Amino acid sequence: MKRTVTILGATGSIGTSTLDLIERAPDQFDVLALTAKSDVRKLTEIARRTNAKLAVIADESRLPELREALADTNTRVGGGPAAVLEAASAGAEWTMAAIVGCAGLEPVMAAVEQGGTVVLANKEPLVSAGELILEAAARHGATILPADSEHNAIFQCFDFARPERVRRIVLTASGGPFRDMSRAEMANVSVEQAVAHPVWSMGAKISIDSATLMNKGLELIEAARLFPVDSDRIEIILHRQSVIHSLVEYVDGSMLAQLGSPDMRTPIAYTLAWPDRMATPVAPLDLAAVGRLDFAAPDPERFPALRLAREALDASGARPAVLNAANEVAVAAFLDRRIAFLDIAAIVEETMERYDPQAPIVIEDVIAIDREARHKAAEAMKVFVD
Repeated sequence: MKRTVTILGATGSIGTSTLDLIERAPDQFDVLALTAKSDVRKLTEIARRTNAKLAVIADESRLPELREALADTNTRVGGGPAAVLEAASAGAEWTMAAIVGCAGLEPVMAAVEQGGTVVLANKEPLVSAGELILEAAARHGATILPADSEHNAIFQCFDFARPERVRRIVLTASGGPFRDMSRAEMANVSVEQAVAHPVWSMGAKISIDSATLMNKGLELIEAARLFPVDSDRIEIILHRQSVIHSLVEYVDGSMLAQLGSPDMRTPIAYTLAWPDRMATPVAPLDLAAVGRLDFAAPDPERFPALRLAREALDASGARPAVLNAANEVAVAAFLDRRIAFLDIAAIVEETMERYDPQAPIVIEDVIAIDREARHKAAEAMKVFVD
């Protein structure tokens, strides 16, 4: 029997990689629902190719265009946030959650409440509402799998049957495009320089997070949610080749690492086939061609986002949600060329100093905290805007 799948964020880089794998195995997967933010043309093409049952555009103003584009098909269409939640709740056995930012929070919860397998490619749900998401997964019998290359690597190496035998987790980071720059040099970098990741092909927001190393800070928080180890036993190391995707060290001194070419189709395929494996078109890893593997400790002075993320993790409660919301606001401002690159972390820190709410109890609390944190970040940003 075919496995039903839903892709939340089907037109982005993760959605595209997921579809590449699914369409190579049409006898194994049946596309139930697809969502996109605003790209009607691409969503239409995908829906036609996959014979999707439901196609949803988050920007409701584009719904008439989508309806017309798919009028001669059997695909139902929808638009707006409620329709996105409908897609997430469609009851797919396997759901890829790849909606960028905190906009993906409610759809992830809706998918989890269906009790299937939910694959997280966006960090924000576990960062901003990790305890609530995991509690809901346990309550509804849902399986959470990580699609991030780092967390997927840890998942493959981690002994869940004997977690007490794990000494530490080591998250690897490429270091981004500015890994060799001084803070003075980073002060005047452009948007174009910041989104030019040296290894991975990603969207603009996550590319900026990679450049500030905030993505690794968010992954630190995510790893603390996903794996039963104390947060002080999760470390970060720079590894510019991005061949080792992360490592798990055991009490006997053994270190297990997952290696592979830097291609997101590998971790996505692992989640698609789990607990089995499936073939992919990913190029085999040529270690002789790689030649060498370099490692270095990250510099917290040049990359303060790492310190801010660990402080938020240690404080727990609502602090990770505030960190994430402030970062989204600051990154958007940088992409709009309203602030300088180094201002991103400064605005996040200022926001965290201004706003320290109570821990969320329900998902609506997280949304309210996120909204207020964005407001506080916008206020904090005023002193940085030219």
